[in-house]
Amino acid sequence: MSEPLTLKQLIKNLPQKGRVEWISVRSKKRAPLNIIDRVSVLEQGLEGDHYAGRSGNRSVTLIQQEHIDAVASLLHKNKIDPADFRRNIVVSGINLLALKDREFKIGTATLKMTGLCHPCSRMEEVFGSGGYNAVRGHGGINASVVTPGIIQLQDKVIVI
Repeated sequence: MSEPLTLKQLIKNLPQKGRVEWISVRSKKRAPLNIIDRVSVLEQGLEGDHYAGRSGNRSVTLIQQEHIDAVASLLHKNKIDPADFRRNIVVSGINLLALKDREFKIGTATLKMTGLCHPCSRMEEVFGSGGYNAVRGHGGINASVVTPGIIQLQDKVIVI
C-alpha cells in the first residue's frame, strides 16, 4: 500500500490543462471592452489594456468559465456574458486558485499568479442587488507577466 500524499505534494499535483475561451482588453477605466481573438502580452501587460504598465501585480486578470456559470446560478440567471466581469481572459478546465504562487504558460506567454481579483462595487451595478456578493470568491485571479508572448483563443493553460 502506498504512502498517502503530503499536503505539499497534493498542492503541486495539477495535471489538468485549461483552455482560453475568451479574451478582452479595454483602453481606459469604464471603457467598453474590446473582445479579441488574440492579444500580445508585453512585459508591462496586455497590449491595448489600460492596466498595462500600471501595476505588475495586476497586469492580466483571469476568470474561470466555471465560476461565471456559478455566479449565473447564484443570481438565478441562465447565462452571464463574460464581458460583465471585465476580466481579460476567461479559461475553462483548470482551477485558477490552484495556480497560487505558480508560473503558468498560455500560448507563448508565461504568467504568474499574484493574487485574487476581488469584485468591485461595479458588480452591483452590472448584476443588480446582490451582484457583489454573488461574485465574491468567484472573481478570478491577477497575474504578472514573466515572459511576453501571444495568447489566443483555444490556447492551453499549462502549469510550469
